[in-house]
Amino acid sequence: MKGVVFTEFLEMVELKFGLEVVDTIIENSNLPSEGIYTSVGTYSFNEMVSLITSLSDEVKAPMGDLIYAFGLYLFKGLGSSHPEVIENYSNPISLLYAIEDHIHVHVKKLYPDAELPTFKILDKSDNSISMVYSSSRGLYRLAHGLIEKTFEHFNGTATITYELLKEDGTEVKFDIVQNG
Repeated sequence: MKGVVFTEFLEMVELKFGLEVVDTIIENSNLPSEGIYTSVGTYSFNEMVSLITSLSDEVKAPMGDLIYAFGLYLFKGLGSSHPEVIENYSNPISLLYAIEDHIHVHVKKLYPDAELPTFKILDKSDNSISMVYSSSRGLYRLAHGLIEKTFEHFNGTATITYELLKEDGTEVKFDIVQNG
C-alpha cells in the first residue's frame, strides 16, 4: 500500500482519538517499518491490518466501523492531493461511473504498483448507480465511506446499500440512489 494511505490513516487516528492512541497502536502493532511512513513509500498491507486491529482493540470499536470512518476521512485527503481528478465531474454519479475508466487510470499513472479494487457497473441512471466492488483485501467499508463523501462533496446525499456477494467482503454489490 502507498505510504500516503498510512499517513492519512494515522492523521485520522490522531484527530479522532489523540496522539497517545497513535503511539499506542504503533507500539502494539510490531511493524516492520516501525510506523515510519513517507507518502511516496510502499508498505505491506499487513501493516495496515495490524494498525486497524490495534486501533480496534484500543478504542473498543469494530474494525469495519473504523475502516468506514477512514473512508470518510480519506476522501478529503485524496481530493486535496488530486483536485484535478474530481474537478472533471459535475455530479457524484458521473464520478462513480468513471472510477475504472478514468480515476483508477489516473491513480495507476501516479502509483504504478498500486493494488486497486475494481468496480463493475451493473446499471446507471441520472440519479442511481449499481456496481460490484471486487478486491482481495475486502475493504468495501472503505469504499462505502468514499462513496458517501463523494455525494457530500457535490452537496448531496445518497441512500447506499450493499450486499456481500462473498462472505469475506471481497465482492460486494453497492446500490446507490441519490436523495432529492
